[in-house]
Amino acid sequence: MQLTAPPSRRAADGPVRRRPARRARVRVRALALSLVPLLVLLPVAACGTRLPDSAFGPRPTPGGGGTTGGNPASDTGVTATEIRVGIVTSLTSPVGSEVFSGPRYGALAFFQALNDRGGLHGRTVKPVTCDDGGSGIGNQDCVHRLIDQSHVFAFVSGSVLDYAGAPYVSGKAVPDVGGQPIGTAYDRWPHLYEIYGNSAPRDGNAVGWNGTLYQTTEVYRFFKERLGARSAAVVAYNQADSARYAAQLREGLEAEGYRVLTQTVDFALPNFQAVAAAVRADGSQLLFDAMDTRGNAALCRALDEAGVEVEAKVTNVQNWSETVRTDYQSSPGCRNVLWATSSSLNYEDVDHPAVADFRAAMARYYPDRAPLLSAWELEGWAGAQWLTDAMDSCGAELTRACVGGFMNRAEPYDAHGLILPASFVPQPPPSGLTRACLNAARWQDTAEGGRGGWVTQVASMTTNCFDVPQLPYRP
Repeated sequence: MQLTAPPSRRAADGPVRRRPARRARVRVRALALSLVPLLVLLPVAACGTRLPDSAFGPRPTPGGGGTTGGNPASDTGVTATEIRVGIVTSLTSPVGSEVFSGPRYGALAFFQALNDRGGLHGRTVKPVTCDDGGSGIGNQDCVHRLIDQSHVFAFVSGSVLDYAGAPYVSGKAVPDVGGQPIGTAYDRWPHLYEIYGNSAPRDGNAVGWNGTLYQTTEVYRFFKERLGARSAAVVAYNQADSARYAAQLREGLEAEGYRVLTQTVDFALPNFQAVAAAVRADGSQLLFDAMDTRGNAALCRALDEAGVEVEAKVTNVQNWSETVRTDYQSSPGCRNVLWATSSSLNYEDVDHPAVADFRAAMARYYPDRAPLLSAWELEGWAGAQWLTDAMDSCGAELTRACVGGFMNRAEPYDAHGLILPASFVPQPPPSGLTRACLNAARWQDTAEGGRGGWVTQVASMTTNCFDVPQLPYRP
């Protein structure tokens, strides 16, 4: 299921990074789990590679661990010639096979490119994949199978609906790097390192700071300053988790001074024509929602049919994909005001070397996924890059402890510029204002020579930053 995004939480004095997508996926979990019984039939919402040599060169080793000798069988899942890593994905989840698949393909493409370049210190990286079917029981089965039977060294770029196996992964001290934080597991357990960084204690006890998480308002501030927006509509289903998510969106918008119109529709028989009429009467400039992709597409059709225009229909990184051209083919007016925000680069920006590497590898190894290309695939690639750089820092004597040292270092990491700088240094509970950054793109049918595509709307995501409040909530 794909939902639009409330923004992020971070410590007030932590490293600058934008994480609205981080909080978005926490809310995706909350809504998706409750709607799974109802959404079983719904969709949710160049050859070769030229990886930079720096991806394989020597790196400083946090806490030691480098060696100039031959490759030892230095830890679980590591032999003289191979490193086994696990990728768990809710590939056949009841909310659709493509909802969570993107990071898996991005990571697989990265490791294939890496191995074609000779691997890492003479070792090839062997990904071992597992489909948990989108259930907690299936996730626990995958985790046990990969740890106890396949003996993987680490997990990478996971994207699962219910990370029920997280306590076991953490208890075994298996690094889990670059996962998509769809639930709250990455806010609780040590040894789990989400793609956006995390400044919560992560001590295995409470989620976040004693059960409290924080959203920030940079998305709303961005549209206020960029488009001069002062009013927004939020559309939700008459379902408890959808309503809670919509309330969080409303809270963030009102904190930025917006006038907010809230519209609720029946899940089984939504009256989007009435919503379109209300949006027209209100003059709402922005449109957010707490719905699945089917609902979003139907809402856009109703807006187009009624001739209702908004300045931006705001979605998140999970909807930042090539499928927009087909999902919204019957509502081109609404499609052309779709905006997506994220903390990673636009996969269309091939002038950036790391994006070009990603696109070349996807074209070589997964050419049939061209119509499904997505920001989540790019972030899956970035997660694999992160784990690779952490392993590279250990030299030939690769250990989980050394990888943990790299992941927990104070220096922020940006996956060769693919993501905003992120780290895992615990911080006190957030308070006051914080500096938050984001990337943004808009779908334009005129892009790519008339083929359509996502066009980046900021000069640089590292400088598109705002001083914004931090609003507490309990997940």
